[in-house]
Amino acid sequence: MAKSIELGDDVMSLVHREAELRGRSVAEQITHWLRIGLAIEKSGTFDDANIAAVLAGEHETASLTALEKAVWSERFLEKMSEPGPGEEAFFAELRKSGNTFDLDVLGEIVCTDAQPHR
Repeated sequence: MAKSIELGDDVMSLVHREAELRGRSVAEQITHWLRIGLAIEKSGTFDDANIAAVLAGEHETASLTALEKAVWSERFLEKMSEPGPGEEAFFAELRKSGNTFDLDVLGEIVCTDAQPHR
């Protein structure tokens, strides 16, 4: 039974482009990539748990194979581009305060009160 899933515009753009280049339908292209991913994971040269451990800071990237490093790099960039819950709360509070922060000439953090004192 067919199921629908929602993929991001960036992913779908890539799928459409590759499907057209390879003479496949969108569904065929996605299925093709899923089979490749499954084959890689079953190959014995790819350890997703090792990638997760490196992302968690438990292992060094030197422990990864070339293929694992490529996957780690993608996941690392994705992870670094999204703020964590603590950062979200910090910036929400900062926006509420109306204050801005900068570095002075000595490299020290300085706060600029957005509401002048009277």
